[in-house]
Amino acid sequence: MMKILVVEDEENIAKGLRFNFEQEGYQVSLAEDGNTALSLHSDASPPFDLIVLDLMLPEMSGYETCRQLRRVDTDIPVLALTARTLAEDKAQAFDCGVDQYMTKPFALPELLSRVRNLVDRRRRTLEQGHATRPVEDSESFGSVRVDFGRFELHNGDQVHSLTTKEKELLRYFLQYDDVVLSRSRLQSDVWRDSTEITSRSIDNFVMRLRKMIEVDPGNPQHLVSIRGTGYRFIRDPDKNNRN
Repeated sequence: MMKILVVEDEENIAKGLRFNFEQEGYQVSLAEDGNTALSLHSDASPPFDLIVLDLMLPEMSGYETCRQLRRVDTDIPVLALTARTLAEDKAQAFDCGVDQYMTKPFALPELLSRVRNLVDRRRRTLEQGHATRPVEDSESFGSVRVDFGRFELHNGDQVHSLTTKEKELLRYFLQYDDVVLSRSRLQSDVWRDSTEITSRSIDNFVMRLRKMIEVDPGNPQHLVSIRGTGYRFIRDPDKNNRN
């Protein structure tokens, strides 16, 4: 049975979500604040398969809850379910690591459909298992080594944890080394045409990657901007300069 953690401080909404999810055959746990959610996630055995997260929580916001969650678990799907409707709220939520974003009030059939899709994706990932990935799934450039299997980026003696989207975006840049990539192409190929991702969100992801890989993020050598278009990843800047 797939497990869902609902993080919601409004009791009536939380109980309503639990009832409807249980009718779909899921095992459901409730948390009314971020600290409780993180504790339940840490102690869960077997682990949860999905987290439904309100963003307006007491003490610790849903944004910070997701940010802390992603430091220890980059795989679990997170669905933000919130009354916040501004584009900036969506951008901040995606930057923190949520996978999907729904606003309240919501249509129950749509919510159940999204939950079903995220849980099915989680099930497929678990069925594939870590044993199916290559023994060494990593790439290097300059002083950077990226371990995609462990969601880690090593730069000198620094180790950075990558979110799922940061990993996918960096792998895409490496795949298309020295190719100018438009923001629309990145949205289409990395975010699979999600209407909830904005150009600003993509720029924020790029800025975070620059902080990890560049000697001087303000003067990037690997991940350069192409004005009015998007970005170009350069694996070996010295070689390009010589040419």
